[in-house]
This record gives sequence, C-alpha cells and structure tokens, in this order.
Amino acid sequence: MSGIGSLKSRRWRWAVAALIVLLIAEVILRLGFGFCDAVLMRADPHYEYIAQPSQDRHRFGRHISYNSLSMRSEEPDSAAIIVLGCGDSVINGGSLTDDDSLATTMLSRRLTGALGRKVQVLNIGAGSWGPDNCAAYLTNTPVPRCAALFLVVSSHDAHDNMSFKQVVGVRKHFPAQQYKSAVYELIDRYLLPKVMKPKTTTNEELGIDKGEEGFNTGFLGLKRYADERGIPFILYLHAERSEIKAGRYNAQGQEILAFAAEQGIRVIHDLDHGARAEELRDNIHPDEAGQRRMAEILQPVLFESIRGASR
Repeated sequence: MSGIGSLKSRRWRWAVAALIVLLIAEVILRLGFGFCDAVLMRADPHYEYIAQPSQDRHRFGRHISYNSLSMRSEEPDSAAIIVLGCGDSVINGGSLTDDDSLATTMLSRRLTGALGRKVQVLNIGAGSWGPDNCAAYLTNTPVPRCAALFLVVSSHDAHDNMSFKQVVGVRKHFPAQQYKSAVYELIDRYLLPKVMKPKTTTNEELGIDKGEEGFNTGFLGLKRYADERGIPFILYLHAERSEIKAGRYNAQGQEILAFAAEQGIRVIHDLDHGARAEELRDNIHPDEAGQRRMAEILQPVLFESIRGASR
C-alpha cells in the first residue's frame, strides 16, 4: 500500500509541476511575445478581406495598430495633407514591423517637417492584396480627400487577381478571433504547420493566389481613381530577391512596366535605387532597413507631388 501511495504522490507532484510550467509558459508567451494578441481580420464582399478596424496590438515586441477605416495609420485628420499609400504586405509591414518602422509612418513625419504642415501618408493594404483589392477598397470606403496616391507592387501582382476564396478564419494567418490559450496558439499556428507542412509552391507560402483572368484590372482602376480626382498616381515597383540577384524585373514585372509606359504612369524602379537582398526577410518582404529605404526613395517624389497642396 505504501508503494501505491508513493506512486500516486509522485504522479500528483508531476501533474502540479506540469501545470505550473504551462502557466509560466502561458504568461511568458502572452506578456513577452504577444500571443493571443494577433491582428484580427474580417471578410469583405468587395475586396476579399482586411484587418478589423480600431485594433491596438503588441506582438513579437512590435506595436501594430489600425484605425477605424482598417488603415495601418492614425485616424485621418481633415486638416492634414493626405497621401494614400496602397499595396499588400510589403507596405503593410505585417506583425514583424513596428508602426514607427513603416515607410508610411516615416514619410508622414518627414513630409510634415519638410512642408511645415501636417502630412498623413495613410497605409492601405493587407497581406496578399493585389491592385484590384486596393481599387475596390478605395471605391467602397469613405476615404478622405487626398493630394496623391501611390501603389507599392511586386512583379507577381501583375496577375494576382481577387479570387474571393474563404481565408478569414480558415488560414492560420487570417484569424477572425483570438486563441483562448497562448500555448495552444504556439502549437496550432506555428509548430504543427511546420511539422505537418504539405509541399507548397512559393506563391502559396507567401499567400499569393494568382488568378487566371489576365492582367490585374486594379492598375487601371487606381489610375482612373486618381485621374477622376486630378491627383498624381505613382507606381513603386518593389524588387523580389530573385530580381535583385538577376538585376532586372521578371516577365510579369515587365508587363507592369509596359502597362505603366502605355498609360503614362510614373514608375519608381526599386532596382534603380540600391535594392539589396539583405533588406528582405524572405523572398519579398522588406525588413526595417528596407522600409526605411522605401521611405527615402518616395520622399522627394511625394514632396514634389504635394508641395502645391501646402500653399
């Protein structure tokens, strides 16, 4: 009997110890890494999905916030000069980029100082968005009057058409609600997918759903949006890692450049401004240094575009 009692006692101590370890892990994951505080998404019938409005998150040591219009920016100020910056996860920055390290945040500060009047460069984008998502957002959202519009794209956006596949609440990186447990989030969202990861293409890993409808209609949609309002439209063609290595844009990038030339759209060539593979976290996404370089490249172009609006 004493042996059975001792075994039960050991099991009880192990159970208590395991519970304590789980509780400590839960606290560390929540407070130290921001688990259970992910950016939440919502589905949309016009532009597939977007971040839920009015979020203030702290994740992986970064501050991530969204205003009431689901822009990754402060609330629009009617007294400010407004510039609209559109794109996908490149401009959005994702959870690994702090609000203050975004190109749009840096541009807001720098242009405000240069013009002596408040400038807001609003960040409109979401992971895997194409130009058509951006155009649909602007068409269906009460966006404030703006002085300029720019679009940050990569070559793959040439045919990255909206598919309206259900991703919110289905794909791990498009959550609609928070996990109840940080430990479970770590296991379910990060560890299990690595262990049970199926063979995927590069596009699938980056969340890019390439449609078959041809050249993305959003490019022309955004140009028309700008033309109707009499504001400049600028295209920033961001270089992917393979393009930096090759020293030229791929076939899809060439399609974008040909379209821009045909439509008279001003294009900023990332490759002409010292694009470096070291500034990319993966094949596409810029780190903080990459965001800074993007801001430095765009600043003089936007300054010239909106200088008249400050008078």
